[in-house]
Amino acid sequence: MLAFRTLDQAQVSGKRVLLRVDLNVPVGHGEVSDGTRIERMAPTIIEIADKGGKVILLSHFGRPKGPNPNESLRPVAAQVAAMIKRPVAFVEDCVGERAEEAVARMKPGDIVCLENTRFHAGEEKNDPGFAAALARLGDIWVNDAFSVSHRAHASTEGLGHLLPAYAGRAMEAELAAFHRVLDAPQRPLAAIVGGAKVSTKLELLVNLITKVDILIIGGGMANTFLAAQGKPVGKSLCEHELAQPARDILAKAEAQRCEIVLPVDAVLARAFEAHAPSRVATVDDVGPQEMILDIGPRTIEYVVSVLGRVKTLVWNGPFGAFELEPFDNGTIEVAEAAAELTQAGKIVAVAGGGDTVAALNAAGATERLTYVSAAGGAFLEWMEGKALPGVEVLRIR
Repeated sequence: MLAFRTLDQAQVSGKRVLLRVDLNVPVGHGEVSDGTRIERMAPTIIEIADKGGKVILLSHFGRPKGPNPNESLRPVAAQVAAMIKRPVAFVEDCVGERAEEAVARMKPGDIVCLENTRFHAGEEKNDPGFAAALARLGDIWVNDAFSVSHRAHASTEGLGHLLPAYAGRAMEAELAAFHRVLDAPQRPLAAIVGGAKVSTKLELLVNLITKVDILIIGGGMANTFLAAQGKPVGKSLCEHELAQPARDILAKAEAQRCEIVLPVDAVLARAFEAHAPSRVATVDDVGPQEMILDIGPRTIEYVVSVLGRVKTLVWNGPFGAFELEPFDNGTIEVAEAAAELTQAGKIVAVAGGGDTVAALNAAGATERLTYVSAAGGAFLEWMEGKALPGVEVLRIR
C-alpha cells in the first residue's frame, strides 16, 4: 500500500478538497434504494470535514447527454446528508460561477455536493479545459471512487495531474484487499469465475491462470468449457463458437500448473423459470431439451473441498441462475462455506462484481467475507491485470 498516496499524507485543514465519490446509486421516485456506496465513502467525507477540510463532492449520475433534471444529483445529496447526519449543500453546477461562489462561501468542515459532472461533455472526454475548471475549485484532489477508476475522465483521472492527489479511505480499502489476494497472496490461491459468458471474461481467465493455483469455473461460462470437452449441454446457455479459445485456456492452465475445476454434475430443467421441474444429473447426461441452471450436489461438495485446502480466494460471478429459486442453491452453499472458512480465520476471501454482490447478499455472506467490492467493471479490469487510470495517477513515483 506504500505505492499510493493516501489521506495519511494529506494536509486537509483549511483546504478545499475535491472529493471524487461514486454517487451513481439506484434511485426510484426520488429516493435512493441502495445506499451501500454512500455508506462506504461516508468515513472519508467525515474524516476530511472533522480535520477542517472543505469537502466538495464530485460525481456522475447516469448517462446524461447534457443537463437533465431527471439525472440530477440533488436527491442523492439529500440522502448523503441523511446518512452522514450532517448538512450537505447542493450546487446546481460543477464548474463556473455558481460553483465558484458556493465554494468561496465554505467554512472549514462544510460539505457541498456539486451537480452531475456528466452534464458537461468535457467530463467523459477528459478535456483539459474542463479538468482545469474543476481544479480551480480545489487545493487537493481525493479519489474515493474505485468503481469508476477504470475510466480516464476529468474528475476520475484528469484532476490527478493538476492537483496533489490522494486515495480516500474506501479506495485505500479496495487497493489493500486486491493487493492481499492478487499481488501478495497466501497460497494456495483460488479464483471462482462465474457468470453467463466466456466472451466477456476471456482476458480475465487468461490473466488468472498465470496468477492462481486453482481456477474454479461456474455459471454459463462453465457450459462453454464442458462443450469444448465434448460434453452434451442441450439447450444451455453456451458459446459454442468459443470452443477453441476454451480449449486453449485449458491447455495453458495445464502448462502453468493451474488446476481447473469444472462442474461434474448439474441441476437441469427444460424451462428457465423459478421452480421449474428439475433433476440432477452428471454433466455427461444432459438431454437435448434440457438446460444446465446450477451446479449439482457433487460439484458443490467438490468446490467446498477445494476451498478447504486454499488460503486465499478471489470470487467474481455466480455458479447458476441465482436469481431463480431453486437454481441459487450452488452459489448460496459455496458462499456459506467461504464465509465460514473466512470467519474461522482459514482463508482470506475477496469478492466483487454486481451479480456476485447480489448473490452474496442473497446468501447472507457479504458481511462475513474479508472484503466485498461494490465495484463492477473496475473490479473486473483489476483482475484482468489492467492499469486503471484513476488508480495509476495516485501512485507514488
